[in-house]
Amino acid sequence: MSLITLSASAPPTPTVSEQLDRLVALGLPEVAGISPEELRSHAAGLRGRADSVLVVNPCIAPPSALATLLMRESKRGFVVDDFTDLDDFVPLDGLALPDAPLYLVHGIERGDDLANLSPDEALPLLRARERRPLTVSEGISWLLQQPDALQPNHCFMTIGSRRGSAKNPGTLDARTPAIWISGGTGRDGRRRRGAPKVGWCWAGNRHTWLGFASTPA
Repeated sequence: MSLITLSASAPPTPTVSEQLDRLVALGLPEVAGISPEELRSHAAGLRGRADSVLVVNPCIAPPSALATLLMRESKRGFVVDDFTDLDDFVPLDGLALPDAPLYLVHGIERGDDLANLSPDEALPLLRARERRPLTVSEGISWLLQQPDALQPNHCFMTIGSRRGSAKNPGTLDARTPAIWISGGTGRDGRRRRGAPKVGWCWAGNRHTWLGFASTPA
């Protein structure tokens, strides 16, 4: 069964324990420089639901490192070459996220119905629905557990992560992170065709194949 937009129609997520097992198998302890036991200890007390996803906070592994654990059709995930400052993107002002190494988010939607809107246009619509956009770490964490959420022509932005503008203090950088599937063109290289790809889009541009992943506010 393919994962579709609405969490109500999506297959249930594994238990927290099973999600931890998957993170260990994918190599998160090695990337983070911690033991599997320490990783598991960070999830003590977390109680998941049928739609819960275990999120890896950047304090354990920054998104640039987390992206390398993504897999699709035996192709390893990567960050585009011109996104060297990915780890400088932080939660959007007003997003109240748990201050914990691992935490849970529930009821993720890919936001396909918002495709062909710009991030600037989509954000107020999400807020009107009482939903908040995913951060890039949350989006990657979701795909680590449910890689089928990333489908050709149905990928998503993670506009909950932004950074301040270096040129204009007090304003936002014009880019927003997004996760899609590499076509193997340009600097990606043919060997990366079909691989999960963390890149960026202009906040004012529209893309027909990118939704806006979100969770209840």
